[in-house]
Amino acid sequence: MTVIYVIDGSEVTGLERFWDVVGEAVNGPGGYFGRSLDSFADCLSGGMGTPDDADFAVEWRDHALSARALGHEETARHLRRTLTRVHPTGRAAAEHALADALAGRGPTLFDTLVEIITERTAPGTLRLR
Repeated sequence: MTVIYVIDGSEVTGLERFWDVVGEAVNGPGGYFGRSLDSFADCLSGGMGTPDDADFAVEWRDHALSARALGHEETARHLRRTLTRVHPTGRAAAEHALADALAGRGPTLFDTLVEIITERTAPGTLRLR
């Protein structure tokens, strides 16, 4: 039996709200399922709320609304916050990514989240609706 985790994209207003929405989708009210891109990827790898012995799917409803909320503006906001913690060897790349986001170019947080889900789960797990 496949467990389906539903992300209500109409509730995603930014990255912080995404963490709340996905946490609740997987683990119920107040549930945790990562609060950073790395921890989200780790959670998707199993043992952190996803069923270890069963198939699961992620159905992201109203994903277009999430795509807008997690677009270039939110991506730039996120990159500004993380820039202070970037290792000096990665600073130039982070600054370039921020410049791209501010110019409306490059991958968005939505793109990155979709990529993480796609890479960390079985084929066909993500269903964008």
